[in-house]
Amino acid sequence: MAKRDYYEILGVKRSATDIEIKSAYRGRAKEYHPDRNAGDKEAERRFKELNEAYEALKDPQKRAAYDQFGHAAFEGGMGGRGGPGFGPDFASSMSDIFDDLFGEFMGGRRGQGRSRSGREAGADLRYNLEITLAEAYTGKTAQIRVPASVKCETCSGTGAKPGTKAKTCTTCGGIGKVRASQGFFTIERTCPACQGRGEMIDDPCVDCAGSGRVQKERTLSVNIPAGVEDGTRIRLAGEGEAGLRGGTPGDLYIFLSIKPHEFFQRDGADIFCKVPISMTTAALGGQIDVPTLEGTTTRVKIPEGTESRKQFRLRGKGMPVLRAKVSGDMYIEVDVETPKNLTRKQRELLEEFERLSHKETSPESAGFFSRVKEFFEGKSG
Repeated sequence: MAKRDYYEILGVKRSATDIEIKSAYRGRAKEYHPDRNAGDKEAERRFKELNEAYEALKDPQKRAAYDQFGHAAFEGGMGGRGGPGFGPDFASSMSDIFDDLFGEFMGGRRGQGRSRSGREAGADLRYNLEITLAEAYTGKTAQIRVPASVKCETCSGTGAKPGTKAKTCTTCGGIGKVRASQGFFTIERTCPACQGRGEMIDDPCVDCAGSGRVQKERTLSVNIPAGVEDGTRIRLAGEGEAGLRGGTPGDLYIFLSIKPHEFFQRDGADIFCKVPISMTTAALGGQIDVPTLEGTTTRVKIPEGTESRKQFRLRGKGMPVLRAKVSGDMYIEVDVETPKNLTRKQRELLEEFERLSHKETSPESAGFFSRVKEFFEGKSG
């Protein structure tokens, strides 16, 4: 007897989204579930038919194979364009073989992914967290909300209906792989019946559709140590996606980015701050109060005759070094401000100052224009 079309079984179009497919499955699974239809053989057949269709269409790769080859995509050793043994899973089969042969010697991902017990490790997650420079200076504990797959509480992550359990796959005998011959070659590939899990679930959990996990938003605390830099990665082991059918959960990686500060620029553990000072302070000398990342101010002495871009070093006032008991330095760079919007009296005083100036008052400008004059007189001579 020919199998019915999987899309027809679920009652959806071929263009249906993953969410529409899942919603259709859950609705019909409740309708034909054995608990509601005790002793009804037809309902039992429909329920198994629904599970088979959903298993094929919920996975993007299996769905693509079904769309291209139909039911032949899941018949052991058949259905590919290259003839028997070379179906849509051929590439993944070769990958499995190389993993088995060379995984331990070439640093392969041994122990990760799908195991022979049907459990599949959960995926790692990434969370981008932005903090201020002041928070990077002091450190903090941040609360984040992460949407992710978690273990289904109804079935305790097994994927099977409470009171039942998974059965050994009869196609592969629980190994998760089958063999197909092609001429002189024998190819070992993922079992098309159990998708490499080695077991089958006849009565899947209705809440998680047999996956052993459901979507849920969690609130987690993240400890951010003092001295972190832009791009720092923090790993929270076991806080990623839940594993399939009780598999090991993945990890959560927090990637930090630091907001630009209004006054400070950072270079490693050192902090730079540009501070404008008046022309009179630069000429006569004085003191200025500058801000620090501690939230206080510190006094800096300005010697007379200070020029723009002059830097003053404040030892230990920079960023703390991550996982060390030392700190960088803070550098104050002064920028001499030219007076603007002068009053009449101020203008008269500056004009008087200009008349009284001599070469020693502005040695650099006097020296420059003297050299320019000599240069052009030399060319004319």
